[in-house]
Amino acid sequence: MSATESKGQPLPFAVAGVSMRDLLAAGEAAALISTPPRAPEPDFSEPVEDHREAA
Repeated sequence: MSATESKGQPLPFAVAGVSMRDLLAAGEAAALISTPPRAPEPDFSEPVEDHREAA
């Protein structure tokens, strides 16, 4: 067996024709789709009444 022949299981290979940019974009799209929407931010624009401490 020559040094260039593989021994054991073949090495994994990349699928031809898919760029790294496409793979990264697909991962970002999957993350956006699978992430639940954020809860609405509380509205602090209305004044809050001051509460006095009990004596």
